Amino acid sequence: MKVGVQLPEVEYEIAWPALIEMARTAEAVGFDSIWLGDHLLYDLPGLGPRGPWEVWTSLAALAAVTDRVELGPLVACAGFHAPAMLAKQAATVDAISGGRLILGLGAGWNEREYTAFGFPYDHRLDRFAEAFEITATLLREGRCTFNGRYHAVDDCVLHPPPARVGGPSIMIGSWRPRMLGIAASCMSAWNIWWSDYGNDVAGFTARKAQVDATLAGLGRDPATVEATAAVYVQAPGGGGRRMGSTEGRTIEPVSGGPADVAGHLRAMAAAGAAHVQLVVDPITKPSIEWLAEALAILRRG
Repeated sequence: MKVGVQLPEVEYEIAWPALIEMARTAEAVGFDSIWLGDHLLYDLPGLGPRGPWEVWTSLAALAAVTDRVELGPLVACAGFHAPAMLAKQAATVDAISGGRLILGLGAGWNEREYTAFGFPYDHRLDRFAEAFEITATLLREGRCTFNGRYHAVDDCVLHPPPARVGGPSIMIGSWRPRMLGIAASCMSAWNIWWSDYGNDVAGFTARKAQVDATLAGLGRDPATVEATAAVYVQAPGGGGRRMGSTEGRTIEPVSGGPADVAGHLRAMAAAGAAHVQLVVDPITKPSIEWLAEALAILRRG
């Protein structure tokens, strides 16, 4: 099982040199991947409006200062990008990274940022279905003509191509049947956020069983699609993760020492997780360094 870490989003305002240092630290201590959220604006209680750096610009910069780790958006919101331009951005970052991009894609959920930045919020899944066809076709085949209700491209050619023939792996940020149905033909993985399965192994196991059944019903062998999950972890100094929405739920993080974190990750691997992204409280360079021991314990078996 690969283990990645999500870098800061809106937990605090991070300067660029610190973000670069954090990415390099994650690579140095043994993480397999680094991830950035694709959001534009949250209204946070007690703090007001707050947003992260733009995701594709940021991924390009981090790709240029790392050598080994995979990287990607967790996940890119198709509603924020014209689909052909999204393919162009993904191909560019894939080239900068030397083929290390994992293209996480989703339909988004936070109406506040849609309306603030002038993006349509209605019919998000229908819009995503059209956008996905254009983006995936361009990355896989390099050329696309499409005329839909919401999106259209006329003999669009993706050049230069991605670093890899067929483009980067596509990971869908959803476990729900409609989204899986849209992407089933060419997705490489699906992802579930920690709050959507309760951040425990039993919850992940149940969701994975649902997804496997859905994929089988769509004619896709579940064994050919990787199951991935975000895992909420509390490191020393953590006091609760600030995020855009908790939907009023209290969900416990994985806590304790490095051996406890490693034990939880080992159980996630046994449940069928092929890749996990640690969402860490607090997400700081010392937290990433603290997790190095958990990674070492996990890999010792």
